[in-house]
Amino acid sequence: MLKQTGYPREAPLLPAILRFSIPLMLTGILQLAYNTADSIIVGRYAGHASLAAVGSTTSIIFLIITLFNGVSIGANYMAARDFGAQDDKGLFRTVHCAALLSVILGLLACVCGLLLSTPLLRWADAPEDVLPLSVLYLRIYFLGVPALVVYNFGSALLRAVGDTFYPLLFMIVSGALNVALNLLLVVVIPLDVAGVAIATSVSQLLSAVLVTVRLCTFRGPCRLELRKIRLYPDRTGQMLRLGFSAGLQGVLFSASNVMIQSAINSFGSVVMAGSSAASGIENFIHTALNTFYQSAITFTGQSIGASDPRRAVRVFRINLALTTGLGIVLCTLAQIFQAPLLGLYVQSTDPAYDAVIAAGVVRVLALSRFQWVGGLMETACGTLRGLGHSMNPTVTTLIGACLLRVVWRYTVFEAVGTVESMYWSYPVSWLLTFLIHLIYLERDRRRLMVENTAAR
Repeated sequence: MLKQTGYPREAPLLPAILRFSIPLMLTGILQLAYNTADSIIVGRYAGHASLAAVGSTTSIIFLIITLFNGVSIGANYMAARDFGAQDDKGLFRTVHCAALLSVILGLLACVCGLLLSTPLLRWADAPEDVLPLSVLYLRIYFLGVPALVVYNFGSALLRAVGDTFYPLLFMIVSGALNVALNLLLVVVIPLDVAGVAIATSVSQLLSAVLVTVRLCTFRGPCRLELRKIRLYPDRTGQMLRLGFSAGLQGVLFSASNVMIQSAINSFGSVVMAGSSAASGIENFIHTALNTFYQSAITFTGQSIGASDPRRAVRVFRINLALTTGLGIVLCTLAQIFQAPLLGLYVQSTDPAYDAVIAAGVVRVLALSRFQWVGGLMETACGTLRGLGHSMNPTVTTLIGACLLRVVWRYTVFEAVGTVESMYWSYPVSWLLTFLIHLIYLERDRRRLMVENTAAR
């Protein structure tokens, strides 16, 4: 079974990780590129107010989706562990349990998003001049969230057994549809932010259908048989325990980001638009580096399933090195090309063009050069999750990131009062959280080595 996917555990790790990571990275970047097209098209053809409206929803979307979508991380870990242990029956149960859970959680996320759109935007202090557009965008967007959750679950299962090519192919197809619909519904038919949201929801539906078809035609124990999907109690409990802790971690991050967004919103729609444009650049860097978070979960889970802790240690070191190298390169490029990249989001004829670019540069200078540190934090977190930890990464996030950002918001930011002082909370929290993760990982390394020696 291991040789069917091309990722036997005896293979050299670096080539295997690269074969796994490159298609996954391209998938994430393409997905983000198509989503970024939303902001670029709405910013250039509908104006900076519409760009600010879309940008003000980003942290809220992550807040709700990460809670429900986090369970896909539990599915990825369990499938990778079953795969590494060559447990065909366990993998079958994991796949069919995850399929039903994805539908249930996707519908719950949709309902929560529809009901909480306005309250959450007001909590984030969205300005009244963009609030109606923001609410409209959010409500249409969340209609497509069930399909998004199904796609992410399906992709997580495929990644667990080494298949990252088909998710890339599906993203190319659905993303191309997204861009085409954006141009149709914003440029040709001027539906403003509603057109962007409709395009996103339709493309998400297509990607969900494609990944489901792939699972139904997959050869091997990862194959999905629709008549056999059910909630196996043992699998459901493990996925919810592992996944909701990951989801809770994402929620904690997102909640702190909503709080930071509220501070940014207090500077007005121009700064909001500039921050939104700069966050688009950051998202590309984060997406590329997040590949090694996913790689750490999958390969560490396979190693633990195969009872090979030394391999798990090598997985961490390789992913950490790749994160550092790629992160520094991408952060340097962001610094060099910041002006033309920011200019993609706003028409040069927009009256607020210069002010929006200036506001974006402030954020790029404060954040982008340090994003590789955030990548190290994510890779360490992924390794902990691959080891089967549920609460340690969540507690670490609560202390190292969220709590620090809350304290920062009401101390440093209140004292200094500049938007740049708020941005600085990110790199400080990344570094602190990474260091705490390292302490947990060193403890686990020693424990696993002792257990492995005793087993012999």
